[in-house]
Amino acid sequence: MTTNVMSRGWFNPISISVLLILVTVSIVLYVLQIVNIPLLAVLLLFSGLLASAIRIADQWERAVVLRMGKYKALKGPGPFMIIPVIDSVPTYIDQRVRVNAFKAEQTLTKDTVPVNVDAVVYWTVWDVEKAALEVQEYQKAIEHIAQTGLRDTIGKHELSALLQERDKIAEDLQQVLDRNTNPWGITCQTVGIKDIAIPQDLADAMSKEAQAERERRARVILGTAETEIAEKFELASRKYTDNPVALHLRGMNMLFEGLKEKGSMVIVPSSALDTMNLGAIGGLASLAKNSETKV
Repeated sequence: MTTNVMSRGWFNPISISVLLILVTVSIVLYVLQIVNIPLLAVLLLFSGLLASAIRIADQWERAVVLRMGKYKALKGPGPFMIIPVIDSVPTYIDQRVRVNAFKAEQTLTKDTVPVNVDAVVYWTVWDVEKAALEVQEYQKAIEHIAQTGLRDTIGKHELSALLQERDKIAEDLQQVLDRNTNPWGITCQTVGIKDIAIPQDLADAMSKEAQAERERRARVILGTAETEIAEKFELASRKYTDNPVALHLRGMNMLFEGLKEKGSMVIVPSSALDTMNLGAIGGLASLAKNSETKV
């Protein structure tokens, strides 16, 4: 933000020190009767003018000096001198990177959805002379251009693009701002989209749509899994049809796994004792339990 000389004034540590020293010396000379009252008045006036000629610009600032209303030079950082009455310092330009927040409320997207978008822009003054002479209040101008550019960008994109391509939209907006502010000696370095707010009814509808889509995908995945399982069972049935021994071994393995579980009970037909040798399987299960207990 520009600093007006009237708000800052010429008061600074150096000018105040010089003014106090000169005023003190003038008064001492008057007390010692070295100077008379008219000369004392002249000395005091000279002290005030000399003190007002000393200005200071901070490290990140440049002072714009006008001579009789015309641009003269840039001064700073640090202390510098001007010609009292003839020269003036109306503006101190801050060259640090600054950030401005701006928003677009109830702006329609390309698919006519009202949205509220919050964004920030990081900018800096790279040409102090242009910033001081080309635009009156460049900070307000940047805010208005940023807000207008954001509204135009929103109107050119659909809601889905705004939500999914924030980085690209921010980059496009940054280029638009940079193109408009470069003639002023200002560059917009980065634009960030902070938040995109949509109506609550639309948010609820989108949430239901997303939930329905997830359920659809889950059902498709489940159906695909069932199909693959059925195919595997069909393939296994072909193997077991031609090999009854393998089928018996598979049944024995399933029964053995069931018997291993503690507290489990398995009920099988009595005919299975002869065909699957369950006595041997029960012994194996008992042996497995005993081994687990010992361990």
